[in-house]
Amino acid sequence: MTFQGFQKTDFDTFHLDGLETRMSAIQERIQPKFQEIGAYLREELSLMLGKEMFLHIAKHARRTKNPPNDTWLAVADDKRGYKKHPHFQVGLFDDHVFIWLAFIYEMPDKEKAAEALLHTSNDMMALPEDYRISLDHTKKESLVLKHIEEQELIAGLERFRDVKKGEFLLGKHFEKGHPLLKDGEAFLEEAKRTFETLVPFYTEAQRAITR
Repeated sequence: MTFQGFQKTDFDTFHLDGLETRMSAIQERIQPKFQEIGAYLREELSLMLGKEMFLHIAKHARRTKNPPNDTWLAVADDKRGYKKHPHFQVGLFDDHVFIWLAFIYEMPDKEKAAEALLHTSNDMMALPEDYRISLDHTKKESLVLKHIEEQELIAGLERFRDVKKGEFLLGKHFEKGHPLLKDGEAFLEEAKRTFETLVPFYTEAQRAITR
């Protein structure tokens, strides 16, 4: 089976009531697609970065009552986990698919990564107009870079650096009706191109962390 794209039922998963019911639907509808998407992107990112990258699929294992409002795959350079490392994500809420380079609050070297990223703010502002940032991976809201001033971007990076729960994500959204999402091959190519654009920021942060 090859990835054929996202369907309405994938997004409808997040309207199902109850943790067990929603998790079953995520496992049956979405995670097989993540395996296909992730296998391709893991290989492409390994080639781009010149090192082995590993696929992780969110298990939502900490949840005991409230069902997840989104789900995702992650590709990182650690076989054991991704949350403590810069990583690449593809996932969805009930109304959009996201493609992110993600730095989340569990990273132990957030300050080093943030300082490196602050030096790239000009390059971020020069990204194509459909790129955006998020300061919290659990929320739908994000900021389109062309709609903000560089100072707002810098403030977001400083928050990521200084606030314990601060996060920073850079990438793209596609609303659930976007035709690209129904074309598996086109979506994979778009995700690959997006990650190619984001790799320099990953590399800068990773270099700062391992220095």
